[in-house]
Amino acid sequence: MNKFLFFFLFFIFSGVHSQVLLKISSIPSDTPGNARIFLASSLNRWNPNDPKFELKKDSVGNYSVEIPENSGKVEYKFTRGSWETAEGDENGNGRENRIFIFKGKSQNIDNQILSWEKTQPKRNTASVNVKLFSENFWIPQLKTTRRIWIYLPEDYSTTKKRYPVIYMEDGQNLFNESSSFSGEWKVDEAMDSLFVNGKRNAIIVGIENGGTERLNEYSAWNNPKYGGGKGDLFADFLAKTLKLHIDETYRTMPKAKNTGLIGSSMGGLISFYTGMKYPDQFGRLGVFSPSFWFSKKDLVSFVHKNPMKIKRTKFYFLAGKKESPEMISDVEEVIQLLIKKGVPKKNIHTKFDDYGTHSERYWSKEFPAAFSWLFP
Repeated sequence: MNKFLFFFLFFIFSGVHSQVLLKISSIPSDTPGNARIFLASSLNRWNPNDPKFELKKDSVGNYSVEIPENSGKVEYKFTRGSWETAEGDENGNGRENRIFIFKGKSQNIDNQILSWEKTQPKRNTASVNVKLFSENFWIPQLKTTRRIWIYLPEDYSTTKKRYPVIYMEDGQNLFNESSSFSGEWKVDEAMDSLFVNGKRNAIIVGIENGGTERLNEYSAWNNPKYGGGKGDLFADFLAKTLKLHIDETYRTMPKAKNTGLIGSSMGGLISFYTGMKYPDQFGRLGVFSPSFWFSKKDLVSFVHKNPMKIKRTKFYFLAGKKESPEMISDVEEVIQLLIKKGVPKKNIHTKFDDYGTHSERYWSKEFPAAFSWLFP
């Protein structure tokens, strides 16, 4: 047996597969000599100190970790074991997520860590119009509780007006820097500014995500690698429990044309799904950088077969061209399905930005325009 054939057979029968090798060739000069570096990513639910994703240090000081071949897009960052020691940009500020795509073949990806994020204490930035609606609101569909925040317009207590309502996912990131885990949307500042300028206002309900249950609750379908499957129950909670309670408690305009859902990433996926399932309750959908890839086949089938009447629903799709390669095409495919379902083109607004990234910073900047289009 010649040498080439031997190594070929060894490769085949030893179970060796293609992989992604993430290497760090440069680290900041202030990195402690005994530093341990971890990969926090969408592969491990953003655990900043997962021992299974700790990078190995070689004799010359370079770090690396091997990721078995998988599929789809992976977002990631490096940490020294906590989010207080996450990597930063060239100025020591938080940096955007890194991204790689599984390609079905081996890849060596070099990374350079420019800084460790400056650990400045997070500020309390919530407007006085933001209140804690419930510390532990009961979700009967999921047999669990969740913290829920509410923004009331500046003139809520001094008038008898009724207001539209927007339900938003990932409530930790909407109003307050101190509670955010990846940046703040500044929704309260945006609504305060609209009020000052005499524009229409609304009640905003922020539902905090369930941490490790986020992926499970934000998709109606199961992804064999990342979870999911509880989204149908979460949608039922929004439509049958939370909305009913908010309408009974506050001066709302309860019709679908005055009720919206806005979310980003996985929050964009569950907002879109819930609005499609309950168009008689949620008629205004803000779908930011949606993770349609998570269950693409199931999603397309759902939209195609969905018997609900959605011709009156308004859709605001937002995505950045600096996100994953399939982001724009996935959104465009869903839009074509909506049009085939009878949704008028005038009810669909798309905004694809060259500068857009998968980040709270981007979504925060674009929120006021989305609100103004959905609720003119």
